Amino acid sequence: MSRWKAPRPKSSPYITPTGYQHLEQELKNLWLKRKDVVSALSAAAAEGDRSENAEYIYRKKELRGIDSRIHFLQKRMPSLNIISAKPADQDRIFFSAWVLLENDKGDDLLYRIVGADEFGMDKRYISLDSPLAQALLKKTFDDQVQIHNEVQKTQYTVFDIQYGPEFIAD
Repeated sequence: MSRWKAPRPKSSPYITPTGYQHLEQELKNLWLKRKDVVSALSAAAAEGDRSENAEYIYRKKELRGIDSRIHFLQKRMPSLNIISAKPADQDRIFFSAWVLLENDKGDDLLYRIVGADEFGMDKRYISLDSPLAQALLKKTFDDQVQIHNEVQKTQYTVFDIQYGPEFIAD
């Protein structure tokens, strides 16, 4: 039985400076955690029969997961483009923009368009590769965007666009 995994789909190579710092910190923490897991693995291996040693099996699996993530980060981080400059036209939506939207139900939604490697860091972050972000790119104030999926069609109206580390409510 093989352990083949399908390759991950290509994602955009852009990231904010804050997102890159989070990845660097994650990599540093993984190396520290790996050191502890290797120590625990050695202790579990010294207990004898490894085939029935749950601690040994668990630590091997944990070590594989850590090594896999370290390998991914070491390959991915050098290929990322850190985007820190604000666009010349700040009235349009581009990478790292905070966008205040209103959906067709009248709900206000606040999102920031970020790279694929950082959208999980905050629930308000959406990936540049997402359908909503792709539809919003280059839009300006009062533009409307429709997103279609298998279940529903939703319409959004752009109310505010800001650039910076945080959204400042007027």
